[in-house]
Amino acid sequence: MYKYFPHTAANIQEMLAVVGSKTLDQLYSDVPQQIIYNKEYDLEEQMSEQEIRSFFNTLAEKNQKLCCFAGAGAYDHYTPSVISYITNRSEFQTAYTPYQPEISQGTLRYIFEFQSMICNLTGMDVANASMYDGATATAEAVMMMAASAKGGAKKVLVSATLNPLARRVVDTYAKFHGIELSTIKEADGVTSLQDMEEQLAQGGVAGVVLQQPNIYGIIEDYSGFADKIHGSKALLAMNVNPSSLAVIKTPAELGADIVCGDGQSLGIPLTFGGPYVGFMACRKDLVRKMPGRIVGATTDTQGRRAFVLTLQAREQHIRRNKATSNICSNQSLMALWVTIYLSIMGKEGLKEVNNLSYCGAHYLFDRIIATGKFSKLFDKPFLNEFAVDYKGDAAKLQKFMLDNGILAGVRLKDIKTDAGDSTLLFAVTEQRTKEEIDKFVKLINQAAL
Repeated sequence: MYKYFPHTAANIQEMLAVVGSKTLDQLYSDVPQQIIYNKEYDLEEQMSEQEIRSFFNTLAEKNQKLCCFAGAGAYDHYTPSVISYITNRSEFQTAYTPYQPEISQGTLRYIFEFQSMICNLTGMDVANASMYDGATATAEAVMMMAASAKGGAKKVLVSATLNPLARRVVDTYAKFHGIELSTIKEADGVTSLQDMEEQLAQGGVAGVVLQQPNIYGIIEDYSGFADKIHGSKALLAMNVNPSSLAVIKTPAELGADIVCGDGQSLGIPLTFGGPYVGFMACRKDLVRKMPGRIVGATTDTQGRRAFVLTLQAREQHIRRNKATSNICSNQSLMALWVTIYLSIMGKEGLKEVNNLSYCGAHYLFDRIIATGKFSKLFDKPFLNEFAVDYKGDAAKLQKFMLDNGILAGVRLKDIKTDAGDSTLLFAVTEQRTKEEIDKFVKLINQAAL
């Protein structure tokens, strides 16, 4: 076992002597005793392979198979079976950062394809080789705007209609990077152009963060926003649902400088919260402020098409303390997942996904309003997600639905503190059938207010 635990007793004593401790207990003496676990670990006795399979099958049977009408940034889209088959191949699962292009052409190629597809969806000039998730990608966009600001501006305006879960991550990043955040008020469920203009007029703003569709599922009309932002010498970053870009205006058409978001809606199953994959794209002139890596296409000495890491401004390379964030190989597998999904679906397939989701969401909206137990929260256009007010106890309704095998949306108050107690956010994807929606509505009629 020494190959797996290489430190001998002599090694440990030598290291302890260097740091001025006699024992490992003394080394960790600052750790409070009340949090140290001194009991035996609750581990099962060894099992045979057959026993292990039986054990985990029993655990799996405890999982609830729910019909999902929840969203708020994570959506129950269909995953073609071929994706897991390809991504489970050992050459993809064991792939590391492709430092040596001559032996990493397969990995570099699919990353290049991922970047190309993200650029096609967003309309931007360049995309990087993926991010950790949508929330951290948004935080990175904020840091990128601050780093690109002229005159040392460190203030970033964030719309109140940004997903609060992403906003919390942005707050954390900004706090420890000296970036001041200010919230743009919302008016009737959308970003207030007037409030944004007033804050821009005060000066010192590096950038603005908007979301499309927003936290309420509303497709906001951002006409004129980019002109106001750029007129104040600030940048515009947009957090978007990439799947929706098959049917609504691209961020490039809306004048965005940086685009970010989560690729989960592109065929990644919910799987209890991850792993997901973030993405980031931007204008060409901002590329050197972009975190992570960029794969480029070139030709080798024999004139054959080849792929290389073109940009990797990491701390272990030439930039040192000026480096951008180190987004490494951990999300590359999920970038491959998204790449396969997009290649399978194609333009028309992605449009069909959104058309089916749109029809299902509007059908559900009309049906639940007709029950008399819900009222419109906003009279605004939406794609596959919408917010409504329940005329009873929303928590009790969700519990009743859960008992009947349905995940009945998200109680907005749970993620957005200023939301009403009975406001629910429902999402419908192409996986929800008319029969499932009708069953949902039938149960709503049976539920007590």
